[in-house]
Amino acid sequence: KVSKISNLSKDLARSLSVISVRVVEVIPGKSVIGLELPNKDRETVGLQEVLGSKAYANSRSALSLALGKDIGGNPVVVDLAKMPHLLVAGTTGAGKSVSLNAMLLSLLYKATPQQLRMIMIDPKMLELSVYEGIPHLLTPVVTDMRDAASALRWCVVEMERRYRLMAALGVRNIAGYNAKVHEAAEKGAPLFDPLPSVDGEEQKVLQELPQIVVLADEFADMMVVVGKKVETLIARLAQKARAAGVHLILATQRPSVDVITGLIKANIPTRIAFQVSSKIDSRTILDQSGAEQLLGHGDMLYLAPGTGVPVRVHGAYVSDDEVHRVVADWRQKGKPQYVDEILQDLSGDSEGTPGLDKFVSGEPESDAEQDPLYDEAVAMVAKARKVSVSSIQRRFKIGYNRAARIVETMEQAGVVSKMEHNGSREVLVPATE
Repeated sequence: KVSKISNLSKDLARSLSVISVRVVEVIPGKSVIGLELPNKDRETVGLQEVLGSKAYANSRSALSLALGKDIGGNPVVVDLAKMPHLLVAGTTGAGKSVSLNAMLLSLLYKATPQQLRMIMIDPKMLELSVYEGIPHLLTPVVTDMRDAASALRWCVVEMERRYRLMAALGVRNIAGYNAKVHEAAEKGAPLFDPLPSVDGEEQKVLQELPQIVVLADEFADMMVVVGKKVETLIARLAQKARAAGVHLILATQRPSVDVITGLIKANIPTRIAFQVSSKIDSRTILDQSGAEQLLGHGDMLYLAPGTGVPVRVHGAYVSDDEVHRVVADWRQKGKPQYVDEILQDLSGDSEGTPGLDKFVSGEPESDAEQDPLYDEAVAMVAKARKVSVSSIQRRFKIGYNRAARIVETMEQAGVVSKMEHNGSREVLVPATE
């Protein structure tokens, strides 16, 4: 049995005089098991090698991520748009931050600010602060975790707005939307915003929408400071944001079940595990052991969506000097155009950002969007498949006015339908477990 051999991995390592042996229980297309042994001399994989490869050059996606090389020495380039979200975990010193830098540089080499905008959340205030001022950023690098919750809430509202736009144009995803807008602009008959605007405001001409990537370097800190609210926001984005062009990259060095919860794992199937200290941590990330046998310094297991077999990858190394040079080059090419509403209340009106129409809401919605119970109420409605002001009053022990505002906001956000003649409403969002 394979399980017996897996339990003998330490004995095999001792007999072979190596640091560790990883037992590959399933090799697709073969009826044998595999033993992965570390080489005596460690090779350094430079990011330049992967970026100069045919695999990266032939990748047409603007969200191509250069991970490194596999055990056969072949470059590993993956598409974030197909994942559509990524969970990265590993202990301190395992190479997680270097790999995040490699991923970011591979995005910056491939995508212009018109194709890609980013929100970076960096509780440590060190890792991502170097990217401050590049034109791809939607907001300055976020270091306060309460601001991080506001940024995620803005992403949810932007996602809902994009869904309403796509529904109005009759397209199924962001690529179809951009193709339709581009085609109309080339014909000289631009499309106008079909959504109701604020009184007195002219209808805007629709622009192509960029992809949005939200990168959180240590989201365990967010879970501690803000708690359940962040988990709910991440789950809402992970469930629905793919077609709207919003993608998450979440990294943590604490792979415990209170950080990587079942709700987050269920909605983010793509995982990368660096070296961890125990089998339990490995199972938390990958749902299988193996990450505890990794060698550190960029050695990772990449679990692609739709497969249960992780691929071992030697992560690409990128130096601080290379990061600074790329960032300096982008700063010379243009200045960032920040969306102020991301870290503020979602209300008011100001100039839109080129390539990313900001969400403008009325007063009732802005009040309720700030309500700490709003996301919990949405989760309750999605699970129960019915909504009423009285049920929200009873469930959260709040007054009628506050509950009514929450329901009105759900209607404006497209969570529930308008009230029918018999006073009932239909729940429009997908059901949750």
